[in-house]
Amino acid sequence: MAGSRRPIEPPPSEWHFPTVDHVDEHGLVAIGADLEPGTLLAAYRRGYFPMRVGDGLAMGWWSPDPRGVLEPDDVHVSRSLRRSMRRLELRVDTDFASVIEGCADPARPHGWIDRRIVDAYLRMHRLGWAHSIEIWQDGELAGGLYGISIGAFFAGESMFHRRRDASKAAVVGLCDMLAEVPHALFDVQWTTPHLRSLGATDLSRSDYLARLRRATEAPGPAWGHIDSLTTP
Repeated sequence: MAGSRRPIEPPPSEWHFPTVDHVDEHGLVAIGADLEPGTLLAAYRRGYFPMRVGDGLAMGWWSPDPRGVLEPDDVHVSRSLRRSMRRLELRVDTDFASVIEGCADPARPHGWIDRRIVDAYLRMHRLGWAHSIEIWQDGELAGGLYGISIGAFFAGESMFHRRRDASKAAVVGLCDMLAEVPHALFDVQWTTPHLRSLGATDLSRSDYLARLRRATEAPGPAWGHIDSLTTP
């Protein structure tokens, strides 16, 4: 498991990102660069994340304002979700590759995760920076999410489900883990109705960046000592 050791700091990026003064009205900061581990870490530490621009191949770097976050202590667990979670098993980092492949399924509407993204985050997982929260049922992967962890900061990149409530259960499981971490910041990029139903809210860019600095400098979860999560 990648989390069984401290994350490995990769060589620094050869790219220099512009400041947020250059962001456009959609939150786009820059186009181009690469997806090397050093580039990804530099971007996340500045508050940027990668996503394709439109339907083309160009990679954009984004810093939306407002920014979607989910406060771990404020996650909303409905009665129906709580009942569903009793039938589910939550695991951490036992099958990262299958989680990101599930998120990248081309049959999903509005898919944006291409092979470049999959390969890049598999490398980040091997270095100990990317993690998966997985939902299993009857011995099969039912859903999950993946993202980047830097200290007490977790950037949720994508989630998927094959059974009802599986992606929501993954979010709740991650929030339970982050709730034990001082200065935790769970970044969900943009709030959606799905995330708002779980308690996601918006932060201004300036407030987000201030929280980000504190979170990335604070100790994070002990990923290497977490194999499974208890359900509420």
